[in-house]
Amino acid sequence: MMISGVWIAACSSRLPVQLARPYLSTLPLGLDVFMPVPKNNPLTAESVELGRRLFFEKRLSRDGTLACASCHLRERSFTDGRPVAVGIGGKRGHRNVPTLLNRAYGRSMFWDGRAASLEEQALQPMVNPRELGNTREEIVRRLQASETYRRLFRRAFRTEQVTIERVTRAIASFERTLLSANSPFDRYELLHDKNALSESARRGLDLFRGKANCSVCHSGPLFSDERFHNTGVSWGRQPLDLGRYEVTKLEGDKGKFKTPTLREVEKTAPYMHDGSLKTLQEVVESYNRGGGPNSYLDSRVRPLNLTPQEKSDLVAFLKSLSGSLK
Repeated sequence: MMISGVWIAACSSRLPVQLARPYLSTLPLGLDVFMPVPKNNPLTAESVELGRRLFFEKRLSRDGTLACASCHLRERSFTDGRPVAVGIGGKRGHRNVPTLLNRAYGRSMFWDGRAASLEEQALQPMVNPRELGNTREEIVRRLQASETYRRLFRRAFRTEQVTIERVTRAIASFERTLLSANSPFDRYELLHDKNALSESARRGLDLFRGKANCSVCHSGPLFSDERFHNTGVSWGRQPLDLGRYEVTKLEGDKGKFKTPTLREVEKTAPYMHDGSLKTLQEVVESYNRGGGPNSYLDSRVRPLNLTPQEKSDLVAFLKSLSGSLK
C-alpha cells in the first residue's frame, strides 16, 4: 500500500528479515522503504562485491563458457532478449528468462515460484543440466582453488572456506542491489510532476487502472501481485507447460504463472513465460482478446474491447515504467 506518497512493505519472506540499511542508505523513488533481507545474510559491501564477481564468473558453469550474467544482461534490464533460456552446449530451456530487477522484494522466484528466496534461486541455474550444468562439489572445488576467491570469501564471511551456501548467499546479496524505479510514472504519481507523463501515457494510466483492469494483478511498487494466474498463453501447445501445478500438484494451478513485474518492461522483450509475444503491442492485443481460452483461465481475464487509440495509450503508459537502474 501507499501512505503519504511512500510505499510501505507489501512483501513478505519466509526467513527472518531486517532492513537493507546501512548498505542501501537510500532506495530509488517508487520502491518500498522496507526491503526484506534474511538476518543470516545481511547486505554488506564485501558480500555484494563477492556476489558481483561470482555473477560474472564463468567457472560456475560446467564447461566454463557461461555465467549468471550470460542470461541476465544489464543492457536488457537483466534479461537476455531470447524467447527461452539457452544454456551450456546450446541447450534450450522451455521458459523465458525473467528480469532480476527488484527481486529483492519478491515473495518467490521463477515463473512457477519454486524457489522461496534469492538464495535458492541463485543455486538452481548452476546445477540445472540445461543451464550452467555444474555440481555443488565442483563449484566449491574450483573456487576454493583460487587465491583471489579465498581472499574475497574471507572478507565477506570471515573465513576462506568456500561452501555452496556462501556462494549463493553472496550472489543473492548482489542481486538484491539490482533495482529499478524513479520512472516517469513515479515522478508523476509521487512527486506530482504533471509533465512526467505524456497525454497518451496519462490516458493509458487511466485505462490500466480502469477499463483494461491491468492493476488487478499488476499492483504495488513492483507492478506485480506476486501471485500466479492462468492467462491461457501457449495453452494447448505441446509439450504443455503446466506452470505452478508442477510445484504444487494442485489441479487449480494448471497453467498458472507468476505475474511478472512491469518495471522496465519496454526493455525485457520477448514477453510471457514462453517468450511467445515479441512486442508490447502483441501483449496488449492478447489481453484485449481475452487471453487463451481454457478450463483454468483466470476469471479476471476477459475481452477488453479496446479501441486502437486505447491500445496505443496503454503501451505508452507501459513504456513510462522504465526508470533508472541503481
